[in-house]
Amino acid sequence: MIIAFWVSLFVILYTFIGYGFVLFLLIKIKRLFYTPASFDANLEFPSVTILVAAYNEEDIVDAKVENTLRLDYPQEKKQIIFVTDGSTDSTTEKLNRFNDVLVLHEDSRAGKMAAIKRAMPFVEGEILIFTDANTFLNDEAIKELVKHYRNHKVGAVAGEKRIFVDQTADASSAGEGFYWKYESLLKKWDYELYSNVGAAGELFSIRTRLYENVESDTIIDDHMIAMRIAEKRYIIAYEPKAYAMETASANTAEELKRKIRIAAGGIQSIFRLKKAANPFNNPVFTFQYISHRVLRWTITPFLLIALFVVNGLIVYHYDSLFYKTIFILQILFYTLSILGYIFESKNIRIKALFVPYYFCLMNYAVIAGIIRYFKKSQSAAWEKSKRK
Repeated sequence: MIIAFWVSLFVILYTFIGYGFVLFLLIKIKRLFYTPASFDANLEFPSVTILVAAYNEEDIVDAKVENTLRLDYPQEKKQIIFVTDGSTDSTTEKLNRFNDVLVLHEDSRAGKMAAIKRAMPFVEGEILIFTDANTFLNDEAIKELVKHYRNHKVGAVAGEKRIFVDQTADASSAGEGFYWKYESLLKKWDYELYSNVGAAGELFSIRTRLYENVESDTIIDDHMIAMRIAEKRYIIAYEPKAYAMETASANTAEELKRKIRIAAGGIQSIFRLKKAANPFNNPVFTFQYISHRVLRWTITPFLLIALFVVNGLIVYHYDSLFYKTIFILQILFYTLSILGYIFESKNIRIKALFVPYYFCLMNYAVIAGIIRYFKKSQSAAWEKSKRK
């Protein structure tokens, strides 16, 4: 029991906190020997294609197109494609009013990956930029993304996801916003050490020639597209000055639904990305991938349960102040999480309870996502998330 306790505690702390400290230490050492690359702003910009998969986005699609057209990049080098497969509202009709947008529509709905595959023959840009229909990019986003491609080792560049959180935020808003701030910091350090380990669909880009079709039943296509490029030993860069802004999930139920889908896709990707997990292929990248992704998406949520149970058994069998203290701290943490759930259900906003509640929500979603994946009950067709 003692061994199980310490192994569980170590993996949990390393997954959520320790990896960040290790990364910070490693890049501090790296900075002693390497100077970060600088970019010549006067070099010619490559041609780009901005690809947006939109499903029933009639309420926001006009604003999305206007935001995309307004991006600070030479118009003659910017192609815009919207794919609206399966949309049953006025999304397609609204898009057809814009002369500078190529609209690809089919009545059937086969999932986002199938829509991307259908759009690929129409892509003309050297750089392909993926962004979601419900996110808005900052004006300099494209220029900030493409500057990294001057490094020939870079095969993909991920932008930053930012969550708009107002003063009346609930747990889903505040928790999601806090989570993405921490994630952005880890991604920044990941890239400084070597490479990112995936990309979020809100905003990422690839060298078009490196695109590789992934399986049509892929659940988190953005992650898989970027990781297949990384498996070819290309770097996934990260650029926080290129960001996609969106509001948080409409409520905790919507956030939970989204997290479960991501978790199901995460375990699916682990089974398919065999090279990424092979240390003989690229040891540094494998270290980053397992530390940042695999542990979160596999054993760590189960170890949280194991730690609580084993800690309770140790306290029952041994009179140890240390183990009693750890057990009490766990009880306190989960009590705060339960209170966060109760207060949110009553529309009472206490921000101090949002972090433990959201943390437990995320880890529950991983377990639920793994179960859903093995039951084969997670569809690859993307669902429109309700946002605030």
